[in-house]
Formats: sequence, structure tokens, C-alpha cells
Amino acid sequence: MNTSHLNRREALRKIALGGIGAASAPLWVQNLSAAALAHSHQKPAAVEGAAEWSPKFLNARQNELVITLSELIIPQTDTPGAKAAKVNEFVDAVLDDADGNEKKEFARGLRWMDSRSNELFGADFVKATPEQQTALLTIISSRSNKALEDQIGVEFFNAIKSLTITGYYTSEVGMREELGDDGNLFFEDYPGCTHPEHKA
Repeated sequence: MNTSHLNRREALRKIALGGIGAASAPLWVQNLSAAALAHSHQKPAAVEGAAEWSPKFLNARQNELVITLSELIIPQTDTPGAKAAKVNEFVDAVLDDADGNEKKEFARGLRWMDSRSNELFGADFVKATPEQQTALLTIISSRSNKALEDQIGVEFFNAIKSLTITGYYTSEVGMREELGDDGNLFFEDYPGCTHPEHKA
């Protein structure tokens, strides 16, 4: 049995669970996070000359929102961000295979993001300013936020954060550029996001 493969699998499990705060995450978030982890080990090989990608579960508006959110969670710095790693494609694939309840809850979270953004800023999330987007993410990423009107967003943020982290760090871009993977890399621990604006 390949020990490095087991080490990587365990490390990715820590990444996924660390992304959602597993002890307090609702069941649908835990299930979706586990599905993402399982999916990360089943990526099909690229087919030469394959048709341009199109989402199977997300509609165009939802896909754009996932792109925006994932890039805010893992932005491009001196290394590529979530958009370059095509995290949205990973999220769509996980959702396409997910159970009905996980799909329903994730879609509800996407709708909530636009609804709350409109309440606060008068614009859908993707059309809000970067400062407004960061402000809303700060609200829903706070573990101390117990406001009832924000709980859908808090749960959804845990889900999208876990999917983004798993999708990014198992992508070719994430493994090569961000982690310097030489093919034998494994993680002993995952420290979490190091961007100051995402610390709550």
C-alpha cells in the first residue's frame, strides 16, 4: 500500500474538516465536505481535444458567484488563486454527484448570498464592490456570529470554504504552484487561511 497516498488522504481530510469546523457544522455541510474529499481522489484524466467545459449542476449565474466567492477565499497573490485552479469546476462536479438535500442547501446558500448582499448594498454579490464583498464574508465567516438572519450564510460559507480549499489544494495549480508538489508531497497539518482579512 502506498504510504504517501495515505498521508495525503489524511492531510486532505484535515484540510476539509478544518475548513468547516466539523464539530459544529450541520450534517449537510459535513456530507458535502466528505463528498468533496472523496471526489478529489477520482478526478478523470484530461481528454485531448475535449469540448469546452460547461457546468452540470450550477447555472451560469451560480457559477459566476462560485468563481467570485472561491477567489475571495483563495485569491491570486504571487501564486494563482482559486479561479486559475478552476475550483468552480470542482465544486460543480461535487454538487452534480451530491445527494438532493446537499444540492438544495447549497443552492439556498447561493440565493441567500445575493439576497443579503442586496439588503446590505443594493446589488447582487458579484456586482458589489470588493470592499462590500469582503464585509459580507467577514460577517458570515465569524464563528461568533449567532444572528438568526445570518445562519444560512454562516452554514453556506463553511460549505463553500471547505469545497474551495479541497478543490484548490488537490488541483494541479494548487499542488504545483502553491505547495511546490514534487509528486511526493504530503501534509502533516493545515494551518488554515493565512490572509489577515479572512481571520475571524
